[in-house]
Amino acid sequence: MTEPTPDTPDTPDTPGTPGTPDREREALLEWLVAQRGHVLGVLSGLSEEDLRRPVLPSGWSCLALVRHLAMDDERFWFRAVAAGEPLSLDDDTGWQPSPEEPAEAVFDLYRREIAASDAVLAGLSLDAPPARWPEYFEDWRLQDVREIILHVITETATHAGHLDAARELLDGRTWMGPDDTRIARR
Repeated sequence: MTEPTPDTPDTPDTPGTPGTPDREREALLEWLVAQRGHVLGVLSGLSEEDLRRPVLPSGWSCLALVRHLAMDDERFWFRAVAAGEPLSLDDDTGWQPSPEEPAEAVFDLYRREIAASDAVLAGLSLDAPPARWPEYFEDWRLQDVREIILHVITETATHAGHLDAARELLDGRTWMGPDDTRIARR
């Protein structure tokens, strides 16, 4: 293998260069980590009461959305679908934190599911097909782990945006705005 030079295009057999499978995996996981961090960061400092307060007419709360991300995204897509772990593919408890369940327990659940997802992803090829597929998705199918990661990034980013709006409605705090120094780090 030759080292890339200005005259040598990046090829899939040149490790660590743009366009390689290693860089693709690294980029996907970086975006996933960033979106997960956004979810946790935007909710930092909210009281237990605010985390449970419904913010839209549909009745969902920030805490319910974090539980949904843990159960219906991290656990479902990475562990049950991508890796084929014998977990339910039809669990409807994702949006339902119990009133007795402390907010920190829901955040711990999310962090544990993230760690479990990361362990699963470390052992899977981006090209691997889903190990299991829910029968109720009759006309739709993700083709490989790459598409599953992209789907979860999209889901997490979408819900992070919902949480941005919810946080602003709850106490006026914004995660990112014109005066936010985090923008310069991106």
